[in-house]
Amino acid sequence: MESHIIEFNADELQPPSWLNARFIGGILSAYEKIDLNVTDLQISPATAQGDHYASVMFRTKVEYTTAKGKFSKPLIIKTMPEQEGHKKDMLAESHLFETEIGMYCHALPEFERILREAGDHTKLFVPCIYHSLKPRQVMIFEDLVPQGYTVIRNSPPSVGDLKLAFNKLAKWHAVSMKVINEQPTFLKEFKYGLFEMPTINSDPFITTGMGNFIKMLDKFPELKKYKPHFEKIKDNYLDRLQVEMHEFHKYRRNDRYYVLCHGDFHLRNMMFRHNKKLGAYDDVMLVDFQFCNLVPITVDLTYSVYMLMESEQRWEMGKDLINDYFSVLLDTLRKIGFKGDMPTQTGLWDQIHNNKYFDLFMISTLLPVMLAIKSNTLKMHDAIQDPEARQKSYYHDAYVKDVSKLLPKFEKLGYFNDL
Repeated sequence: MESHIIEFNADELQPPSWLNARFIGGILSAYEKIDLNVTDLQISPATAQGDHYASVMFRTKVEYTTAKGKFSKPLIIKTMPEQEGHKKDMLAESHLFETEIGMYCHALPEFERILREAGDHTKLFVPCIYHSLKPRQVMIFEDLVPQGYTVIRNSPPSVGDLKLAFNKLAKWHAVSMKVINEQPTFLKEFKYGLFEMPTINSDPFITTGMGNFIKMLDKFPELKKYKPHFEKIKDNYLDRLQVEMHEFHKYRRNDRYYVLCHGDFHLRNMMFRHNKKLGAYDDVMLVDFQFCNLVPITVDLTYSVYMLMESEQRWEMGKDLINDYFSVLLDTLRKIGFKGDMPTQTGLWDQIHNNKYFDLFMISTLLPVMLAIKSNTLKMHDAIQDPEARQKSYYHDAYVKDVSKLLPKFEKLGYFNDL
């Protein structure tokens, strides 16, 4: 049990008025296909500050009676923010809930079916017992916590923990490659990721990142020599990044690998199950599928280098973990009878290094904020809305050290050639 104090998001402290016993009772009655009466409903925040931003989440414990007796059911309620402000404005016209509903009800059930037919009973998702887009956007899931799953907090994940996550991602990616190859239109609805958010090109959180990064480089003698490379691209690198992100739909190449990505593959979007006999985690469940879309295979992998891995792994560009991931990817492709051209390890790394603008975005915009939030010196809300707080994150020792290790790697890989 966690002993530290968890701070919650302000918009999750008070549930909306419609989230009541009548609403939950009607949903449970339909799901269980039985008449029931809710006798008690306890509602609390479902996540801590920094866990997520693109939704509002509540944890509920429902006690109810039926003709067969008394029962209880723990649930997670996910909905859109109703409080006025940046969060509501940013998400209002997005496709987040349509995407996530499609994942739970369309894509992931098919992925699990394909794995089961091959003798692999890996679970890729928790059941969604209810979803709607009107009159409000809502999803309700079974709560994984009573099943022994938890989010890792206040300590870095072990290499074994990370391998669990990458193994599951590899299986997901492999099945998606088979579906893309054999059922070309099955996943056509998944075309809205982070870079399709309506405000992505105007939100200061995104647009000021490179400028803040260049200012930081200028302050450190050992980093100043890299400044001209980034000044050269500061006005158009986001446009070039969009080309990378839209490659599957607009610029598809025969020598590249494409998957249905998770889109937000970081530690707070993973819940690990602890096995007391092993004294370690034995399973991980990925959650939060709002940014899933069809993209180059590199997207989840590059994102993980900056948002999931620890510094020592990041300094090696995730080499060992990604190579382990690739082994599981190949094994799964063979097991499920993939009929396309098998990917190669050399081809994967070539593609990762070719899609360098995502690296440049991650190191200049998301990495400083992630490290500051991780060190508890910055809150997610302030990172997104407070420009001064965001600027300070660029000067934290951990971030400067990471940049000092990574930029020579970029140079050696040729990232600064032909910018």
